[in-house]
Amino acid sequence: MGKVCVVTGGGSGMGLAAAKFMPKDRIIVVSGRTESKLTKAVEELKEAGFEAYAKSCDTSKRESVKALAEYAASLGEIINVIHAAGVSPAMNVTMEDILRINALGTVYVNQEFAKLMHKGSVIIDIASMSAYAMPELMLPKKAYPLVETDEALFIKKALKMTGIIKDEYQKKGLAYSVSKNFVTWYAAKCAFDFGPRGIRVASLSPGLIATDMGNLESKHGGSMLATSCEERMGTPEELGFAIATLADERNGYLAGVDILCDGGTIRGQKEFKKPRK
Repeated sequence: MGKVCVVTGGGSGMGLAAAKFMPKDRIIVVSGRTESKLTKAVEELKEAGFEAYAKSCDTSKRESVKALAEYAASLGEIINVIHAAGVSPAMNVTMEDILRINALGTVYVNQEFAKLMHKGSVIIDIASMSAYAMPELMLPKKAYPLVETDEALFIKKALKMTGIIKDEYQKKGLAYSVSKNFVTWYAAKCAFDFGPRGIRVASLSPGLIATDMGNLESKHGGSMLATSCEERMGTPEELGFAIATLADERNGYLAGVDILCDGGTIRGQKEFKKPRK
């Protein structure tokens, strides 16, 4: 039976880069919502020597995720899942869209794939350095467990604090930070839930990366580059390698944690590159 690696959001950017760094014995399944990107990604992966397939998926819908998981399982044993699909504030989305795609999408991917995975397999959820942007006291962490019992109430409570902000982009930015902080929390929760079955789960939080999404965000977040170590954006290849390394099943003891891969941006903000008064 072949070994399968699934990459949501694998049509371009970090997701596709990560797929290219996976072992050549993997059957790669890339998913997303743009068919043209998926077709091109499969062509690139085949040129690189992989057996590769595309499967459209809307991760904000559980049934779509379930269909993706079942399709992947029909190709072989699912060993690696890299959940890189997501949206950002600069895209044409609402605050609720951000929560549904980034937060609920992570729940659906982790739950539906874990049903079909076995000992020695890995799930990696991609968050963002924005998960660290808000003060701990402002994060609605008490609402996070509701995601498994009452999705509507989870979204309502998660977005409650946006009511104090007038600027629309900042509202969406706050929703994004909450959604990505949730991803780091939920990945850790799943690590403990699935760990007894031998399924390893962790998350990775990229900084500002030179992808289509990252370039959209650079208009508002570009000033953050000044607090990174090298004062530059990361490349998709750099993040792809980091993600693939984390997703490698040989990295078996790296579980229940978030890897902050932001070029030092958050640490610089908090300590080494604080503005002088």
